[in-house]
Amino acid sequence: MLSSPRRLLVLDDDPTGSQCVHDVPVAFEQDPEILAHALKEPGSTCFTLTNTRALDEDDAVALNRSTLAHFLDTLDADDAPLHVVSRSDSTLRGHVIAEPHALADVLSDHGVQVDAFLFCPAMIEAGRYTEGNVHYAVVDGSARRVEDTDFARDATFGYSHSELAEFLAEKSGGAVQASDVLSLSLEDIRTGGTSRVEEILSGASNRSWVVVNATEYSDMEVVADAVTHLEARGHHFVTRCGPSFVRPLAGQSGPRILDPADIRLSPERREHGLVVVGSHVGLTTQQLDEVQRRGQLTEIELDVEKLLAPEERDEHLSQTVRAVHEGLESNDVAVYTSRTLVRTDDPVESLDIARSVSDAVVEVVRRSRDALPAWVVAKGGITSHEVAHRGLGIRVAQVTGQFFPGQISMFHPEDAPDAVRDCPYVVFPGNVGTREALADVVERLQNATG
Repeated sequence: MLSSPRRLLVLDDDPTGSQCVHDVPVAFEQDPEILAHALKEPGSTCFTLTNTRALDEDDAVALNRSTLAHFLDTLDADDAPLHVVSRSDSTLRGHVIAEPHALADVLSDHGVQVDAFLFCPAMIEAGRYTEGNVHYAVVDGSARRVEDTDFARDATFGYSHSELAEFLAEKSGGAVQASDVLSLSLEDIRTGGTSRVEEILSGASNRSWVVVNATEYSDMEVVADAVTHLEARGHHFVTRCGPSFVRPLAGQSGPRILDPADIRLSPERREHGLVVVGSHVGLTTQQLDEVQRRGQLTEIELDVEKLLAPEERDEHLSQTVRAVHEGLESNDVAVYTSRTLVRTDDPVESLDIARSVSDAVVEVVRRSRDALPAWVVAKGGITSHEVAHRGLGIRVAQVTGQFFPGQISMFHPEDAPDAVRDCPYVVFPGNVGTREALADVVERLQNATG
């Protein structure tokens, strides 16, 4: 792969999007000074967690605009070139049209006209790839067009098309015409190589959409090399992608799978770690059952009904915090919310319940910082963000690597409270991994502790 002076600013709409890269900083805030420091060197990459998949479109657009605008205001004219990535879901959920346009608008305000949006939703490790302009997801061992999966029936971000030009037309309400969408086919990439990709991309202008077909990393590496050549000649792109394409854009050519030497534990901390489980998807419950079956942990349940009862909430939280402190003296501890999901027919009330439970999980973690657990694992996408940022107070962390290819990153806190800075933090999405994966991660951390 070609080396590039480009600096890569990745606005990540979900807390778990850095699972295909290593040795890059992740900012849990959009502070422009943090981003400027992380991206001061040519060739550097930084993720900032906007979490906009949890916001409505207007709020998502506003956050994208303010994040990029404030960062651009810190730049000098002689800084290395910038490439902005809108990182999102590999199954096409999210504000696909609005966020890239918001970023392009800000770049335009700063004198940069975007030639094209590169649309590459692949996540190779999870079996999500694009071929013949159709996006596929492997489900239960079989490749399916994503329109035929549960992802397409998402209550907020559902869709009817997995042919990506038609998908873009659908999500834009017709503002993007399918016939206007350009394509980098596998034949273009593999037979024509970098020169053919450059030829196609050099003809893109006025924010054209370009579908990037990819079934393996080498396809994306060819495209990244072509982008490097074109950026050197003054072309400008904004990328909308899943996790995989970030790796070649960042100049990385392979994963870092963590071995025991990578899991560095501080002798100043306790010998035991903390697992925090907030996700309610079925796989998470199965994974928690497997941890419990192996008998590896002291289990502490946050009773959701008590958390929702004003007269019981505070005392239940205090009891839980005491139990965490006591448990960590002699064993690893798992804190999890009761598995019965409390909800009502009122969407607003259901959201309030979810927030109240999430706030309780965060409060338990925040009040357990000074117990100095050897490590912390957070299970669930939103949970991992809230626990890291509000519970542990992490502002910036470094992605050390992953426990499995493309899955389950370990972070090393850098800008964080003293009680947290030397505590390895594991980001474990809710609907990821085998039934045994959570227990395997805990076991590897336990072995490192021992």
